Amino acid sequence: MTKSMTGYGKSGLTLEAGKLTIEIRTLNAKGCDVNIKTSLLPKDKDILVRQKIANSLQRGTIDFYMSWEPNAGDSAKTVNSELVMAYYNQLLAIRKEIGMMDPNSDLTKTLLLNDALKMPDVVDARKSDVITDENWAQVEAAIDNTLAEVNMFREREGIALYNDVTSRVANILALENEVENLEGERIQAVRARILKNLEDLAQKPDESRFEQEMVFYLEKLDINEEKVRLREHCRYFMSVIDGDENPGKKLGFIIQEMGREINTTGSKANHAGIQKAVVRMKDELEKIREQSMNIL
Repeated sequence: MTKSMTGYGKSGLTLEAGKLTIEIRTLNAKGCDVNIKTSLLPKDKDILVRQKIANSLQRGTIDFYMSWEPNAGDSAKTVNSELVMAYYNQLLAIRKEIGMMDPNSDLTKTLLLNDALKMPDVVDARKSDVITDENWAQVEAAIDNTLAEVNMFREREGIALYNDVTSRVANILALENEVENLEGERIQAVRARILKNLEDLAQKPDESRFEQEMVFYLEKLDINEEKVRLREHCRYFMSVIDGDENPGKKLGFIIQEMGREINTTGSKANHAGIQKAVVRMKDELEKIREQSMNIL
């Protein structure tokens, strides 16, 4: 089944001291880039969670979030009084040194205290470690549930991607049939144009030599090999997207080969109708390329 690299999953877990929320968001990438964006996860669980994410999601830019909402009784905050006094004394010393205000006035003390309370790490939420060995099994199960949600999201997105790119491959094949139908007209048009140029120059060529040169010239414009290879690449594209579990990278290589054959056809076109069909094929291929970059 085709999967997108875009995904989202969210799970909530109620623990004794509050509620833990886990979120995972993914976008496309060439490899697997896991970003743990939380301070709640214990350091000894970091590698385990990274491996779990990589094994489940395999590829993409993956952001892992955890947020904590403590119970009402545990939401109070504490002030680090020692740190407050250290900041207060430093601010007081600076004011004395530069001669600002009376350091013994109540206003000065109030202002210094307010400034000290705004300093980093002075006020902390009163809580113990959210994730412990005792509740880790519950947390790990919630992570697994979140990963399952991401994969379901990716599968839904993958269906839309599959329908889009495969319909565009079908469009390219239909346009290739148009090119084939115009080939006879193209040969006649090229022949007529050369004869017209000869008439304008008042030249009468040797019929036998003219036919030989015409055959040689038309061989240079022949696009039969390009048609065969492009159709084969389209068939291979379909077999890979239908048969491979994670076809994204391989599809990228096939698209490159499809583009090569389309470009060569355009360079040999020598016909307005064929050139228009080639332009439309390039447009379809570019959209396939953009979409396939998000296929896992």
